[in-house]
Amino acid sequence: MSFTSLTLAHGGGGFRTERLLREVIFPGVRPGRKPAMDDSAILPDTAGGRLAFTTDSFIVSPLFFPGGDIGRLAVAGTVNDLAVVGAKPLYLSLGLILEEGLAIETLKAVCESIHATADEAGVEIVTGDTKVVERGKGDGCYINTAGIGRVLIEPPPSLSRARPGDALIVTGMLGDHGAAVMARRESLALDSPVRSDAAPLNRMLNALVEQFGPAIHALKDPTRGGLAMACHDIAEASTVQIEMDEAALRVRPEVQGICDLLGFDVLEVANEGKAVVVCEAAAARAVVEFLRRCDHGHQASLAGRIVESDQPLVVLKTRIGGERLVAKPAGEILPRIC
Repeated sequence: MSFTSLTLAHGGGGFRTERLLREVIFPGVRPGRKPAMDDSAILPDTAGGRLAFTTDSFIVSPLFFPGGDIGRLAVAGTVNDLAVVGAKPLYLSLGLILEEGLAIETLKAVCESIHATADEAGVEIVTGDTKVVERGKGDGCYINTAGIGRVLIEPPPSLSRARPGDALIVTGMLGDHGAAVMARRESLALDSPVRSDAAPLNRMLNALVEQFGPAIHALKDPTRGGLAMACHDIAEASTVQIEMDEAALRVRPEVQGICDLLGFDVLEVANEGKAVVVCEAAAARAVVEFLRRCDHGHQASLAGRIVESDQPLVVLKTRIGGERLVAKPAGEILPRIC
């Protein structure tokens, strides 16, 4: 281990996060066991079928941003982590860490957003906890959630199930969430304001796996580290090469403008209402058409393919006909984004 203290990059979802997990956290809490890196754990069989379990924490700054807030983010993020392993989300826990001095009206607004998003997703919040820390030590509000869902299909989608010949599909525009939060944080004056895409995707993704079954090999929500990190996660788990088609990746002009202004690669910018789908090539066109009929999939596109490789790689085929390797993000280019 070559690092002796933490930096913000260790929480950013890139290779520094991986090193922290593999060199410090996993050996401490699960010595001798190699954990899967899917967004939720699939638990052993129960009488009613298998369950999926996940947990997440949310520290976004600011608490409110165009298109969402920390409450909507917390529910949607947890629901989506269950949906991408082919599970129907059922129950959530809610842990609130609040800072002394937080306005009650602010807390009410966050709670109302949590309730509205849970209703939208069709899940129940069944347990929780609240703590208050001293002024200056909590940045207003942090949220921890955990979620339980029932697995809908066997085998469930997994990062390790991508196969050469599969198609890569992205369900919509890239970078909306990260760009919206950063524009608000930096008080950027924009002619066309950017809104976060934060949304629960469980109804769309649950219907997808029920419709197409085992043809859906892997699902991933491209949050921290964006599409670049999501593709690396799949490539490493399945030992394949992912080739993305730049011309097929959709980005709003205003999002691209923010990225250009701040020097960010849009492939690394967080999304909170999009999914990456890896499916059998024969089903790809039907999958895209299915997604485009869904509320959160109107902009779905066939964005690339999976090819055989003796080492995991992510490659971008550029609009001008060239290729470039897509590096694994080092850390969070936009800290405190989720």
